[in-house]
Amino acid sequence: MATRNETKAGGGALREQLSAPLRRFLATEAGSAGLLLAAALLALLWANSPWSHLYESLWRLEASLSFGGATLAMDLEHWVNDGLMAVFFFVVGLEVRHEFSVGELTEPRRVAVPMLAAFGGIVIPALIYLAFNPSGEAAGGWGVVIGTDTAFMLGALALVGPRFSTQLRIFLLVFSVIDDIVAVGVIGLVYSDALHPPALVAMVVMCGVLWLLSRLGVWRSTPYVLAGAGLWLATHEAGLHGSIAGMLGGLLIAAHEPARAAVERAARSFRAFWQSPRVEVGRTAREGLQQAVSINERLQLRLHPWSGYVIVPLFALANAGVDLRGGVLAEALASPLTWGVVCALVLGKLIGVGGTSLLAFRLGAGRPPQGVGRGHVLGGAALSGIGFTVSLLIAGLAFDDRIMQDEAVVGVLIAAVLATTLGWLLFQVSARFLGEGDADLPRFLDPPVDPDTDQIRGRVDAPLTLVEYGDFECPFCAKATGVTRELHRRLGSDLRYVFRHLPLADVHPHAELAARAAVAAGFQDRFWEMHDLMFAHQDELEFEDLAGYAAELGLDVERFLRDLDDECTDARVRADISSAEASGARGTPTFFIGDRRHTGPFDAETLLRALEESRAP
Repeated sequence: MATRNETKAGGGALREQLSAPLRRFLATEAGSAGLLLAAALLALLWANSPWSHLYESLWRLEASLSFGGATLAMDLEHWVNDGLMAVFFFVVGLEVRHEFSVGELTEPRRVAVPMLAAFGGIVIPALIYLAFNPSGEAAGGWGVVIGTDTAFMLGALALVGPRFSTQLRIFLLVFSVIDDIVAVGVIGLVYSDALHPPALVAMVVMCGVLWLLSRLGVWRSTPYVLAGAGLWLATHEAGLHGSIAGMLGGLLIAAHEPARAAVERAARSFRAFWQSPRVEVGRTAREGLQQAVSINERLQLRLHPWSGYVIVPLFALANAGVDLRGGVLAEALASPLTWGVVCALVLGKLIGVGGTSLLAFRLGAGRPPQGVGRGHVLGGAALSGIGFTVSLLIAGLAFDDRIMQDEAVVGVLIAAVLATTLGWLLFQVSARFLGEGDADLPRFLDPPVDPDTDQIRGRVDAPLTLVEYGDFECPFCAKATGVTRELHRRLGSDLRYVFRHLPLADVHPHAELAARAAVAAGFQDRFWEMHDLMFAHQDELEFEDLAGYAAELGLDVERFLRDLDDECTDARVRADISSAEASGARGTPTFFIGDRRHTGPFDAETLLRALEESRAP
């Protein structure tokens, strides 16, 4: 899959567009929900069939690893729950680190409300559960109701939520990321066995190794995999659950945006391979591409499909098989443990996540993502009551008694059905009575292209239109990557290219001044010449540099400098920024094909296909 690079807004009114890792995360999580559901149903049918003894026997089979005189032996159920699920939480940890480093959680104001929602979504359900089970062994199962299954939640959202729900997905993902961190912490602190100090020291050492590898910028994945395996083994020997190792390992691997210099080196290497397709040149090109993308993203890309499509469904197959025969279902339905789980997940999550979020928005702790209404928040909060994966994992750790485990699992399954139904009902009500349809960013250009105010390169009446919101310091904007040159070469007079300003001043200190310089040059009919010159000298955009460019272009420099600080110039830039907000542009570059926002990669071939498709009647 092509990686989309863009410069993102770090603050202010702008909201980020989806990054490529986040798009992959959402796609894999939502897509794996179907497999997860199928695996859970298969486990239930198998456990209640005439072949149920085979189900039990399968997961009790012992498998061992031996190295020298050391042997590690567990049954298959524990290999799945303690071993493979560590990989699942490792992927979660990678995504958390990415979001805190360069994604949705870089800004404290964006973290505040999801963090409060996660807190409410843990405390309220736990209190409701304890109200049903205030004492005895059952009281120790409060951790069963604190988790949210991201895969199931996003899959249910795709089925019962608004047709377009990207912004709501982002909000729910951020909340579930924080929820996962807390859930893993609870597993480690509350539901782990007796601890062994020497192994704890080994854990600290392996964490240090991972941190050092990341700090030194080691780009090969093998050292990280070996260090992660060592961390898991130390964690297991320390008496902690393997999920701790997974989450810690993922959090310690840094994420960063691709550096322009690294991308340009990779491009030169691929051009060299195109000119000389030799093995050694190809190896250099491949390594250059790998070095341009952070190890965090590369590990996510490699492991996330395995986690979503193999590990989590396998976990459901191993843990959802409750034999409901012999009165087990009737006993579960009469048990306060079962109904404590159901009410805590269905009502507790709705009140804890939804109520806390709406209260936080009302008190000014943050703002809901653009396009997300109160009904959307409540519908998403209801879906967060699907606790499946983490709930089943904690149920197995919290209860030694098999009957209590089964009662908890029945409660989790009932809660998943009721939470989905409640979410659907709330989405329907919000759409019908509150007018809250899509929960997405605007998708159409606002205002449309106006030849009297917009800067247009090409025929004004050309049949194809490409609009770019750009920033003159953005290393990935179209002029810097040569995309528009290639498109004009191939489409000729059929294409008109429009450039609108979206200076991200919080991450690019010279971007706003450069935008005003382009407008000021436009007043002397030299917009595109200044545009090209500034993109050619992105590292030289100081005031003195801009004055020099004006002189180089033969402009009236005194007039240029006056226009640079003129209110009309500033108003023109502000109008483009407002247009970006109204059109759903949250980072640079953002492209529009005609009047529709383009999502996904923006290489020349992808944009060319999109432009040709827009030409079709």
